[in-house]
Amino acid sequence: MAIIDTEAALHVAHRDNHTHRDVNGGWLRPAVFGAMDGLVSNLALMTGVAGGTAGREAVVIAGLAGLAAGAFSMAAGEYTSVASQRELVEAELDVERRELRKHPKDEEKELAALYEARGVEPELAREVARQLSHDPEQALEIHAREELGIDPGDLPSPTVAAVSSFGAFALGALLPVLPYLLGASTLWPAVLVALLGLFACGALVAKVTARSWWFSGLRQLALGGAAAGVTYALGTLFGAAV
Repeated sequence: MAIIDTEAALHVAHRDNHTHRDVNGGWLRPAVFGAMDGLVSNLALMTGVAGGTAGREAVVIAGLAGLAAGAFSMAAGEYTSVASQRELVEAELDVERRELRKHPKDEEKELAALYEARGVEPELAREVARQLSHDPEQALEIHAREELGIDPGDLPSPTVAAVSSFGAFALGALLPVLPYLLGASTLWPAVLVALLGLFACGALVAKVTARSWWFSGLRQLALGGAAAGVTYALGTLFGAAV
């Protein structure tokens, strides 16, 4: 009895701990990409303008314009991209659905062959394929997973992607503008806040990846700092030339 209880406890512990994060929901990539892009692009835009002109107003206007334009552009791009991807997947699912309806036996044999290729005994593979093919929707889901590598019930949402991208970009792009809105008259407070934001974003991303927080943060800090430095130099060069 003690052995049975121990095994049951281990099973419950495994069930409770063996969970996976949502890696296919359609919000993480646009949110992370939007925040990083907002920070880097708006910081680079503002440093470029600051390098070419000494006017505080011009830098603030450029930052706010970059925030608005970038946020709407990112949202529109994400919506169109994810919607097109989803439509392509749905078109392929329709093809598979028609094949299941017109040639059910051939599709059943195809599924059995897939299981055999993965090491299942032929007779068992045929029996599993036969049982799984009884329900057309279940058969469609299995064929989609095995042949297309997708889950028909977990397709990314264009709206979620667009809203995530818009909000994240706007938040990231706001950071370098914020010191100016609070009264700063030079570029360096904006650069400092933006670089700290880049490091924080990189460190936060590490929470959902296998990278260490300091490596991810420093990598993003270096990339954003390099972009800002290059655009500042170009702005200074063009400002002098004009």
